[in-house]
Amino acid sequence: MNSPAAPEESPLQPERSAGTDPYEVLRNRDYLLYLIGRLVSVFGQQMAVVAVGWELYDRTGTALALGLVGLVQMLPMLLFTLPAGHVADNHDRRRIVLACTGAMSLAGIGLALVSVTRAPVVWIYGLLFLAGVARTFQWPASAAFLPQLVPRHLFSRAVTWNSSSFHLSCVVGPAVGGAILAWTRHPAVVYGLYSLAHLICFFLMAAIRPRPLRHSPERLTLQSLLTGFRFLFGQRVLLGVITLDLFAVVLGGATALLPVFARDILHAGPDGLGLLQAAMPVGAVACALVLAHRPPIQHAGRAMLLAVAVFGLATIGFGISRWFWLSFVLLVICGAADNVSVVVRHTLVQLLTPDDKRGRVSAVNSLFIGTSNELGGFRAGTVAHWCGPALGYSIATGAVISVVLGGIGTLLSIWAVALIWPEVRRYGRLDV
Repeated sequence: MNSPAAPEESPLQPERSAGTDPYEVLRNRDYLLYLIGRLVSVFGQQMAVVAVGWELYDRTGTALALGLVGLVQMLPMLLFTLPAGHVADNHDRRRIVLACTGAMSLAGIGLALVSVTRAPVVWIYGLLFLAGVARTFQWPASAAFLPQLVPRHLFSRAVTWNSSSFHLSCVVGPAVGGAILAWTRHPAVVYGLYSLAHLICFFLMAAIRPRPLRHSPERLTLQSLLTGFRFLFGQRVLLGVITLDLFAVVLGGATALLPVFARDILHAGPDGLGLLQAAMPVGAVACALVLAHRPPIQHAGRAMLLAVAVFGLATIGFGISRWFWLSFVLLVICGAADNVSVVVRHTLVQLLTPDDKRGRVSAVNSLFIGTSNELGGFRAGTVAHWCGPALGYSIATGAVISVVLGGIGTLLSIWAVALIWPEVRRYGRLDV
């Protein structure tokens, strides 16, 4: 099947063949500021992930406490995603990103204070919830803002470089966070750097030239809030791609249990945990760099299905591995496979959506993907608990069972999506 064209309402410049220069998009000043700001903020966020996981597991000693992190961060998406999409489509997207970035910087300061004073862990969950609210409003605004910064023929490359910056931060952030945690033995230091990273991102985003709305604002109504869902369910390719990604992450995600694997199964300390947290981003960066130097994916649907299959198999291998470096390599493979899915999904969502609906469709996309990450963490922690301590086995045994079952579920989800949405496996080039 030929790839469907993007809607005529798209503000991106008219389509032309992507150039052979993979660095052309990096000479766009505003896009470069956006890219660096994203890199720095995600760097800080990934450092904080290591600190939060280590502190909660150290203070509670339960895998369930780690799973609750995902649940707490998922709740804001369920509550505020639809309003966030409406706000992104009817207000200055740059200002929304700035306000949310500032709020996350303040949340980092709060986490540091809780850690220093050894306040009850419920305060950690409360601050994670507040940061999740800010992130829920930031995601659709940021995603819908990106197509306003680059011409259409460069958008696929912009998504690839954006993915590279995200995963590069995910490589360096956990490793640095783990090293700082091992050196200082105090998560508050990491939380302070998380706050500083978002402050730097704030000033970089503030330097981007404003982009005015290209359409008249809509009144907030139930019909307006549901626009993103209606559009998405009318696009079978988009629905199939997002559904596949959702189930792969919910079932195959093992990152919430990495503190258990690092300490109780692979017998590594906080620095080992940092390396494991960085493994998937290492694979994603390598994959993104390869994609950035190659023409747009020719058979995007089949490539995505194959990538998710590799992701599921590598997840099963990670679950049964007892050698640290084998586990690290398998997570690298997971990251490379996952990046193919990210590039395909995000490119299609933005190119096939009119600008006046981008915020709301991006919000629905973030709801599917964001909640899948958090729900995947909750699923992993809960299954590990019920298959481990609840049945009289160790936490480590429960974690292994949880990860292996998740990998098997991921493989089954590929079959289901290919059967229900055959358009996905027939989808062609990303740049047309």
